Amino acid sequence: MNPLKCFIIDDEPLARKGIEEYVNEIDFLTLSGKAENPVKAFSFLCEHKVDLIFLDIQMPKMSGIDFIRNLKNPPMVIFTTAFPEYAIESYELDILDYLLKPIPFDRFIKACNKAYDHYLLKKRLSENPETQKPNIQYNHFYIKNGNKFDKIYISQVLYIEAMENYVLIETKEKKYSTYLTFKGIEASLPEDLFVKVHKSFLVALNAIESINGNEIRVGTKTIPISRNYKEQAMSKILGKVLIKR
Repeated sequence: MNPLKCFIIDDEPLARKGIEEYVNEIDFLTLSGKAENPVKAFSFLCEHKVDLIFLDIQMPKMSGIDFIRNLKNPPMVIFTTAFPEYAIESYELDILDYLLKPIPFDRFIKACNKAYDHYLLKKRLSENPETQKPNIQYNHFYIKNGNKFDKIYISQVLYIEAMENYVLIETKEKKYSTYLTFKGIEASLPEDLFVKVHKSFLVALNAIESINGNEIRVGTKTIPISRNYKEQAMSKILGKVLIKR
């Protein structure tokens, strides 16, 4: 097992010490370094590869959110903060998880398990490019559900929704929730069968029943089409199947 290289950025000494103690308790994590603010972390991160950052938000000189926006290729990030009001903004930055202080260990390890699952998925895709998109032999995928793995057939998926720190998968039979990133599961599905209509929604093309303005109907669910995705989404949905006069 290759441990994830972690870095802690927090202006509170006790918070840094607490996260460090948590990291030392998890066998798939190893601490590469820590800093009291993002400015001091920049030089280290430019010279050393880091897989995961535990990042405070409200800090002097630069906030954690501004820090991430200024990184060209940010690693996985878990926010560790005492302020819940930044949650929505953080997920727009594809933050892996959002932990509120004081952080219970069981919540911390759940976030770390999510990070490691995401790391393994990216590693598998990079090492085996041919499996990045399912083919006719690859008609299903598995998700981790507690101590077991649930098998989901791609043809049964209606849509996938990004929630705060997990994704919701709606199928014809039932709903599943799993601690994966939206970006990770999107990369694992066949792009010719799904369309992204919103930063939080991936929809199966065959499941779309109607389109009305900026909304898509899938079963009893109404899904918004965002302005940023509308042109590309409509082109993909209608494609060559739109009957014209």
